[in-house]
Amino acid sequence: MKKPFNVIFEDNHLLVVNKSAGILVQGDKTGDKTLTDLCKTYIANKYNKPGAVFLHPVHRLDRPVSGVVVFARTSKALERMTALFRKREVHKVYWALVKRKPREETGKLTHWLVKNPEKNVTTAYDKEVPESKKSEMTYKRLGKLNDHWLLELRPVTGRPHQLRVQLASMDCPIRGDVKYGFPKPNPDASINLHAFHLVFIHPIKKEKLFLRAALPEEPFWEQFLEFENIKSSDRHLDKTFSG
Repeated sequence: MKKPFNVIFEDNHLLVVNKSAGILVQGDKTGDKTLTDLCKTYIANKYNKPGAVFLHPVHRLDRPVSGVVVFARTSKALERMTALFRKREVHKVYWALVKRKPREETGKLTHWLVKNPEKNVTTAYDKEVPESKKSEMTYKRLGKLNDHWLLELRPVTGRPHQLRVQLASMDCPIRGDVKYGFPKPNPDASINLHAFHLVFIHPIKKEKLFLRAALPEEPFWEQFLEFENIKSSDRHLDKTFSG
């Protein structure tokens, strides 16, 4: 049984974990145990805390996605982290595996997204339509292995299913993502989208945090580890791409 999460960073204000694919961040109608519940239990046990533990996720990852998730351990940290995300002062980097090669080596995608909450599916439009939200991301091809391309994604906005639907609208659905057009699911129901890096200024201590979530311990992902060296060299300062 793989662990639902690993701790990446922890202090009195924040808990940052690497979430396994398949774990919900917050509750939904399935009633399944969530990452938030599991992390509260972890804090309660580690610090022998009686009573309710204050712990709130400051952003979300979709259930089939793996990678870095930030929790606030105090109301002050929650308020400030929420503001950082809202003001887009959190620098996010994802890795995705796709079967089809994007035509350009690097590019920027801009769409207007509309979410259907009943069906839990998002539709991308090339122009503004009623109820839509503008969504932007940049991508870069990092290389190819076993018939799949590794892309580095940098979302500018943070919309539900944004990266999944924007790549699909470029005819490059993410491996395993049958909801957005990949022909077959992954055996473990995950999709090959991983939240790899977050860079932001600590909400209380004001120092810059470089947080990195290791790739899932899963054979298909692990073959792409050789690309790790490309990016460990550049420390992902600000807006640079790895490599």
